[in-house]
Amino acid sequence: MKSDISTIKSTDISMQRSVFWQPRPAWIAMGLAAILVLFPMTQNDYWIVQLTQLMVYGIFAMSLSLVWGYGGILCFGHAVYFGMGAYIYTLIVKGMIPGFSGILATSIAGLLTAVLCVSLFAVVVGYFLFYGRLKGPYLGIVTLAIAVIAERIAVDWYYIGGYNGLFSIPPFSVAGYEFITPIALFYFVLASSAIAYLLLTHIVQSPFGAILRAIRDNEARAESFGYNSAQHKIITFAIGAAVAALSGALFAIVTEFVSPTLIGFGLSTEVLIWVALGGKEVILASFLGALLVRTLETYLSELMAYYWILFLGVFFVAAVILFPKGIFGRWLSD
Repeated sequence: MKSDISTIKSTDISMQRSVFWQPRPAWIAMGLAAILVLFPMTQNDYWIVQLTQLMVYGIFAMSLSLVWGYGGILCFGHAVYFGMGAYIYTLIVKGMIPGFSGILATSIAGLLTAVLCVSLFAVVVGYFLFYGRLKGPYLGIVTLAIAVIAERIAVDWYYIGGYNGLFSIPPFSVAGYEFITPIALFYFVLASSAIAYLLLTHIVQSPFGAILRAIRDNEARAESFGYNSAQHKIITFAIGAAVAALSGALFAIVTEFVSPTLIGFGLSTEVLIWVALGGKEVILASFLGALLVRTLETYLSELMAYYWILFLGVFFVAAVILFPKGIFGRWLSD
């Protein structure tokens, strides 16, 4: 009897140690946040700007992680929401939308309007997609078609710049303070990344997130328990679109430029790669996946010219085979 008790105690202690030493997403997120906060103090403006843009893409990747990784919705047109957020914000702050003047044309109003309009658009699209019971390849084809149509509209619509896009976007300002310097923009985007991460993490760890995963794993079984799968998917789709719109507006703020490439199939494919390589079922892993792949793209394009795409493709295939849950997914999972 004593030996059994001692065995149980030793097992409990070993389990506690393994849990203690296991890397936890919250700890890693706090460590990453600390590194990012200190980054501008150790680097020049060039690297600060580069990391600022990478964090914008990271927010975009986190939005798809919610939709794809937790909702099970494989969307081939997710860049539509990114591009719409960038265009709507730009049109408002440049005073190109009739009726938006004065306080309605401020940066904050433009940011909030972009997020709201895009989320409402996603609700409408999601209603037809999910109450229409589209799944699998059919859902992918429809979202792909939406992306292609949206990009063609942006290219042919000269009022929003056409193929050349829109330039000279006014700097983001709050109460008269303009975020012009690289450090100010960096910390603004970093704060936005933290808010997006905390929001999405709260959602996936809430009862809503548990229901969402149940629908993803077995939709028929979840519906047999009385859950409305279409409704949950629409809400998820709208939240993911809102976060994607936020990242698109931030892209316009940081780069002061928007173009049809932000809204089409090309960027939609890229974000799928970021999320798949990082780990689609972990929010933070998707963020890190975007940072990793975009950094590799920049480095390889300078090193290997046009052949960098081939190398990146080989790397993607190898990573998917060796790390089915993503490069960071298993390491960061609870």
